[in-house]
Amino acid sequence: MKFLTSGKVKDVYDLEDGNLQFKFSNRVSAYDVKFNDEIPKKGEVLCKFAEFWFNELDIPNHFVRRISDTEIIVKKMEMLPIECIVRGYFYGSLVERYNNNSIQLDNVDDILLAEKLPTPIFDPTTKAEHDVPITKIDAIKSGLVSEHEFDWLAKTSIQIYNIMSAKAKSAGFILADLKLEFGKHENKLFLSDSIGPDEYRLWLKDDYSVGKIQEAYDKQLLRDWLTDNGFKKKFDDARASGKEPTPTSIPKELVKKMTDRYEKSYELIVNQKL
Repeated sequence: MKFLTSGKVKDVYDLEDGNLQFKFSNRVSAYDVKFNDEIPKKGEVLCKFAEFWFNELDIPNHFVRRISDTEIIVKKMEMLPIECIVRGYFYGSLVERYNNNSIQLDNVDDILLAEKLPTPIFDPTTKAEHDVPITKIDAIKSGLVSEHEFDWLAKTSIQIYNIMSAKAKSAGFILADLKLEFGKHENKLFLSDSIGPDEYRLWLKDDYSVGKIQEAYDKQLLRDWLTDNGFKKKFDDARASGKEPTPTSIPKELVKKMTDRYEKSYELIVNQKL
């Protein structure tokens, strides 16, 4: 087994048999800043959610098996250089982009924060230190994917979002948006990487209210706290001056709240104790 890389959340090993081993950690990042504090149980939730969603979705994927509470085996893929975002609600970076006219929304004249979109939209980004939204024309022109691949990714990503949204709804949640990654093996496309609370926004239906910040059952909980307390601005200012942002400490009560909500979302959606 050969160590390959340590990402924001998981460590990746090459098993040298055509497979990779993912080891999920309790690390957490937000706004492209890695924090020193860890979120207990997070790695286990991400690992078991990945297993659940890969088995739940009738889409070719790279999942092989889970080997521990925090480790899975997957097939090695040639990863596509775009992230496939599906948005079902008017939230997150979509709001700022819509307000500054950098994105158009079909069949929308006036819309409130957290309002459901008429239909889910495919809104991909590049893969970079700071992901940048990309259009179909630019994705094809820059050679990231072919036209056929882009169309397949858009159709399949929205299909996956709809399946996951229905499953979340049956458990009392709203799936606001979703980030997916795909890879190629022997010239075929596969759903890859991981799927869990670090890849989507999840809201409890009973708490949902249009026009306000939603109670998050995902990493957005940390983003909201950072924004409300001025840390996002500090991170942005540091980058603007050519410096690396310095992570702040995450309050213990927020750490516990994140653990509790990660665990609760898993148990309600999967209908199984962690």
